[in-house]
Amino acid sequence: MASSDVHVRICEQEILKYDLEIKALIQDITHCDGPHCRLTELNTDVKKSFHNLRLRIQDLEQMAMEQDKESDKQALIIQTEGHRKQMLSNQTAWRKANLASKLSIDNMEKQALLNGADSAVRQRKLTKEGLAQTTSSITENLMSISRMMAQQVQQSEETVTTLATSSKTVNETNEEFKAMTGTIQLGRKLITKYNRRELTDKLLIFLALALFLATVLYILKKRLFPFI
Repeated sequence: MASSDVHVRICEQEILKYDLEIKALIQDITHCDGPHCRLTELNTDVKKSFHNLRLRIQDLEQMAMEQDKESDKQALIIQTEGHRKQMLSNQTAWRKANLASKLSIDNMEKQALLNGADSAVRQRKLTKEGLAQTTSSITENLMSISRMMAQQVQQSEETVTTLATSSKTVNETNEEFKAMTGTIQLGRKLITKYNRRELTDKLLIFLALALFLATVLYILKKRLFPFI
């Protein structure tokens, strides 16, 4: 029974997720200002979400029929019907948003065509003086672009010089690190050697002390017990 409750909760969470996805996509369709291919993509996503939502509602309905308790069964059936009503409401909102968006895109495209025609008429009415001014403006723009490109080239050269200097500094630092590494390794060898020497010295002192004690004991034995 606990496993069934878990499956029911997971199914309801997925239904809620798809419902929110559909609502968000409907908002995107409402604010879509073209082109038509973008609207088609949004509609494809909506259809996919509706398909997934419909499948999960069917799964929830099947789980309701498999409940042992009549009260649990009726409660899930009521939830299933509520989800179906919400899905139908989303479908209605989707159709309205889709229709409004298509009309809006069509109007904008018509307006763009009209504006393009007006612009062509105004373009034909340009005088020679206007064309000369346009040419002069283009020339100034080209000169400005040329100056900007020269500045960019100069900045690039400065950047390359800086990078070369930085590379040299890095190489020098690397060589210093290598020298420091050699010094550290030499120091490590010396410390190891001194540690071994210290161990040897301790062993010799211990042996000398043992020999000294043995000698003292031998002398005492001869003095105190000469017959032994």
